[in-house]
Order: sequence, then structure tokens, then C-alpha cells
Amino acid sequence: MSKIIKEKLTDLGYHFIPETYLQNGDEYYFRNQQFPDYGKFRKLTPEEIKVLVKNDNYSNNWDHVLVTDKFLPEQIQHSKFYGLVRIGDMDDVYLNFRDLRLPCGIYNSTIVSSDFGSTVAIHNVRYMAHFIIGEEVMLANISEMETSSSAKFGNGILKTDDVEERRIRLELCNENGGRSVLPFDGMQAGDVYLWSRYRNDEELQHRFQEMMEAQFSPHHGFYSEIGHHSVVKNTHTIKDIKMGSHAYVKGVNKLKNLTINSSAESYTQIGEGCELVNGIIGYGCRIFYGVKAVRFILSSNSQLKYGARLINSFLGDNSTISCCEVLNSLIFPAHEQHHNNSFLCASLVKGQSNMAAGATVGSNHNSRAADGEIIAGRGFWPGLCVSLKHNSRFASYTLIVKGDFLHELNIRFPFCLVSNEAATNRLIVLPAYWFLYNMYAMMRNTSKFQSRDKRKFKNQYIEYDVLAPDTVNEMFDALAEIEKAVGKAYCDENTASDIQILGKNILFSDEKFAGKDILLDNVEFSRRKVVLAKPKEAYVTYQRMIRYYAVTQIITFLEKQSFAELQTLISSLPATRSLFENIGGQLVPKTKLDTLLVDIRENTISSWRDAHARYHAWSDLYIEDKFKHAVVSLAEVTGTSLSSWNGQFMRKLVEEALETRRWIFAEIEGSRSKDYQNPFKQMVYDSYEEMEEVVGRLEDNDFINRERKGLLDFEQSVKKALDSLPA
Repeated sequence: MSKIIKEKLTDLGYHFIPETYLQNGDEYYFRNQQFPDYGKFRKLTPEEIKVLVKNDNYSNNWDHVLVTDKFLPEQIQHSKFYGLVRIGDMDDVYLNFRDLRLPCGIYNSTIVSSDFGSTVAIHNVRYMAHFIIGEEVMLANISEMETSSSAKFGNGILKTDDVEERRIRLELCNENGGRSVLPFDGMQAGDVYLWSRYRNDEELQHRFQEMMEAQFSPHHGFYSEIGHHSVVKNTHTIKDIKMGSHAYVKGVNKLKNLTINSSAESYTQIGEGCELVNGIIGYGCRIFYGVKAVRFILSSNSQLKYGARLINSFLGDNSTISCCEVLNSLIFPAHEQHHNNSFLCASLVKGQSNMAAGATVGSNHNSRAADGEIIAGRGFWPGLCVSLKHNSRFASYTLIVKGDFLHELNIRFPFCLVSNEAATNRLIVLPAYWFLYNMYAMMRNTSKFQSRDKRKFKNQYIEYDVLAPDTVNEMFDALAEIEKAVGKAYCDENTASDIQILGKNILFSDEKFAGKDILLDNVEFSRRKVVLAKPKEAYVTYQRMIRYYAVTQIITFLEKQSFAELQTLISSLPATRSLFENIGGQLVPKTKLDTLLVDIRENTISSWRDAHARYHAWSDLYIEDKFKHAVVSLAEVTGTSLSSWNGQFMRKLVEEALETRRWIFAEIEGSRSKDYQNPFKQMVYDSYEEMEEVVGRLEDNDFINRERKGLLDFEQSVKKALDSLPA
């Protein structure tokens, strides 16, 4: 039952903080830190009070309405003031924002214990309590603005004497809450990833929470804030909000318990019909048209629009969700999800991903319990009307063909195509599909995501290249899987006991696989067959792309340094490849990550800011780490020791890399040209010329032309590298 309490009108605007929680007996202790007085405020003169009363204004104590010497009482009209109200400098001007022109001052509003910066325009705010308004702010047609004394602004903290049940948690990756984390302003995808893993390490989990709580005050009495130069209009309810500068909010239904980051360089906009509760919004975000978000973090330069629903989820930088529903998910940067019937639930998606129309990733109709989790490497792409089941795991750049996948999957092959063969009821896995059949779409990813990265401060290196330590390591694992599958297919009682060696020998032979099924184990939790398609082509392509990845790194090195310096450097490298982990889009050597976790346990890293500084340090060294990984990968894929490398060996590989780059460009151009040669693509146009007018000419394709120039530049780099190599 709702309980309405009656109190004296003279008390309205006072006793915001319960007496138990006062600091030094001062109700305004934290308010004065948020809005310093600097001695510029004074009481009203009798003449000013007369003008205010004449203009139909009211206060329960005019002595507590403080102003500066630049006060214009004529610009305060039809308004009520309760408690301590401080009004900054005023000017005889109006503010103009996108054709909204409002005279400065306070009009037709009820103000309770709030502070105003200079030159504000406050119009038709029916109720505002315990807010601090910045300079040159425009507020118009707002029903309700209020603050609770225990406001947390979206952070997962507790105030003094709060009960644990009031804490905000993000229940990520798994519907049962077993990977929940506590959100905080400034939280990055890497923070969430680390916190949501290592659940059996109680000490580490405890330290994560300590680091978060150390950043925030447990005390009561902080006011909501609207930052300088922000505009809020035609909005219903705003409660417990910390809003940055230059934000633009219009037509919103509800904003409650939020931090909204915004600045002149990266301003955030929130539009019509949105309801946002218990969240953190990053810089430069766009949220429009009926969005519903509850218990969420939206990272910088991301978008929610057209009725999107984001619940108990973290969405990484430079991402877009339109129309769709996302629940209990941790999503790394550069995620794209559109169409009203896309559904993503209880998943860890490691970025650069795309959810197609009708895709259903996880829903509890296919389980006897709450949804488990799906883990997908970067570049994850479930196609049209795909339905996947928990628990499943997918390597990087997995493309899934339309269909219902009724069983748990463990896809260990990067860049692969996964499909159901309905006629025979078999699962088909085609490794290296993207390189073999759609190079245009694959290689376009790198430049596409780079161009979409709108971060103003790129102090964290997010890897967008499709060939990187994580995908190369996955390709090495896939090579071993192919060898085992082929070896098992040809193994009998007379063959060697090591089926992987047998498979490798067969793959390097002239053996043809036509008519022989190569089957995979432990890919699908079912009794049906899982067929490895085109194993030899995939095997050769994986090896070729690993060599290309490695040699391109070495060519870059040789552009600036000599082969002798290269030999000196590689002599100190370890003999084994480094493992890398994707933490929030940033690739980190596993050894460095392990060191960070030790430092957190031992309190050497005492805050999340310290952890972020470590991320930034890793970013500075990432290119060097990637180069070292490339060199050791080349030694492994070629089967040669680093000490045996000479000029002749390197010359051969550099020349091969050039041929690979030419092949890549030919495949890029060829895969795109198919769209122009397909008669079914042409049939909706009256002529070929009309098709070109509508979709653009192939020769004008910006990506292909950039790749053509890139090939020419690469040829010059190869020439320099070859010239630097000894004969």
C-alpha cells in the first residue's frame, strides 16, 4: 500500500538527508562540493522580493533564495521556491538550440532546494527537487525532476545502512546470475569480462568489488546534476541522474538512476519515448525512438534505437542495436544488431559481430532450466533465422547458415561456415570459408570497423584486423583438428597409432578426398554425423594465411630495420607461441593477464583506474607483442627453427606473401564482381546501366579501389624488404 505522509509546508526543501547521515551536521556538505559558493551569492533585497512577488512568484523563505549581483528579478515569473535555492548570473538574453528559443530565467516552475549556474533557461518544470543545473542549460516542459538522498546514479554501490537487496547488479552471460557484476561509471568491457570470469576465485572476486566500491562515497546527500550547455525538453520523469555537458534529451518517458556521460567533443543524445533505468551511458551515445534499457551499460559512441531492448547487459564501444532484444549478454565493441526479430540472450560475444534478422541465440524454451551461455569469438555471424541452443561455443568469424540447430555446438574452426544438411540430417563444417568464398566481405571487416571507431581518446588498442594473434592461434588449433579428423578417417589396425601424424602426412600427399567423408568428434552434442568439408583446401588456406600474417609483420619491420637486426631480435624470442586473450576487444598475452590478476590479488593494483592504466600500457606494447607472436608463428608453421633463418629463407617467404596479397585482392574483386554478373541480381533492373546507377559501378567501389592502392603500396614494401635481404 502506498503511504502518503503529511508534513509542514515550511519544511519543504529541508531535511533532505536523514539526520543520522549528516556530515558535520551540515545538510549541504556534499551539495556545496558539487556547487561551490565562492562567496558570490547574496540574499535578495526588499525591492527584488517585491518584483518577484509581483511576478506571481512564491517562496516559503525568501531569505533562502540566494542570487548574485547579476540578478534580474523580471526574468523569474510564475514560479515557486522551497528551501535553499541559489541562482547564478543572469543576462537579458535568450538561448537558441535547434530553433528552440527560450528567454533566460525561471518561468512557470516549482523549484525545491536546487542550484543554477549562469544564464539558464528554465521553463515549465512542474517539479524540480535537489538538482544542480550547469551553465547555459535549457530545461523546458518537464513533469518531474527529483533526487533521493541515497542516489547512486547507476553505480552498483550501497549507501550507508542500505541492504544488499538494493544493490544493482548486471546478470551477464548466464540467466541464473552466476556471472553477475557490479556496474560503475567508467567500467570497460575488459573489466566486465575479467569480473564475470574466474568465479571460483573468491579472493579475486572480492578484490574486484573492493576496487569498485573504493571509487565511490557511501554517504548520503549527493544531488543530481545536469551538465553545462545541456538541453532537456518535453520529458516526463527524471530521477537520480548525473548528466554530463552538452547532452540533448527530448521527449523521454523516464530517466532513472543513471550516469549519462557527455562532452562537447562526444555529446550524448536521448530521444522520444525512451525509458532508461539503472544504467551507465558512455560518451557520444545515441538513444532514440522507444528504447527500453534496464540494468545496463552502454559504452561510448554506441546506439540504441527503434524500440531496442537492452536488459541486464553490457554493450561495447561503437555498437548499434536497433529494434532487437538483448538480455543477459556481455558484448564487446563493434557489434551490429538490427531487425525487430533478432534475439540475443545469455551470451558472451567478443565483438565485430552481426546478428541477422530472425536470429534466435538462446531462449529457455529449449532447456529445463535458466539459459546457460553461449561464447562466440569476434566476427560472430548467425545468419537469417538461425536458432542456437545453450551451451555452445564458436571460434572467431563463424558464419552460421539459416536453420534450427537443436543441439549444443563446439565450433573450433575460425572463419568457417556451419550448416545443416537437411536431406541427410548431418552438420557440415567448412573451415576457412570466408577466405575461400567471400574474401570481399572478410577483408572489408578491418577497414569497416576502423572507420566506425568514433572514440576521441584511443588509449586502448582494439584489434580489428581479421589476422591477429587470437585468430592465428585458433587457426593453429584448427590445423591440428583437421589432421586428427583426416587421420581417423584413414586409420586402421595396420596404421600408425598417432592418427594426427597420419592425417598430416595424408594432407601433404596427393590423396584426394572426393567421395570419402571426413568426420569430426565433439562438435555437436548429438548422435548425428558432423562432416568436415573440404579439409585439404581449408588446411592449405589456414597455413597460407598464417604465413601471410607473419611475413607482413616482418616486412613492416624490414622497412625500418635491417635483416641483421631482425636476426638479433629473433634470437631472444621464446620457442613457443604466446597465448592471447581477448579482453573487451583488446588482445593481451596470457602471461601479462595472469600478472595483472596476481597484482590485483596482492593489492599492487588497488583500483580499476590502476587496471585501466595497465590496459593502456599493454596497448602501447601490443604491436611489439604481435610482432613477436608473428615471428614464432612463422617458425612453427614452416617447421623451421628461428636460428636457421637466412636471407634465402626469408626471400622465399616475402615473395610468397606478395603472391598471397595479389590472390587476396583478386578474390576481393572477384567475389564482388559476381554480384554484377549474376542474372538474378540484374533482373530487377531494366538494364545493366540502370543497375550501375542504383548500386554503383564496380570500378567506383571505394573498398576495392583502396585495396588496389594497398596492393601497390605492399608491392613497394616488398621490394624494399627484398632489397634489404642478403643474397
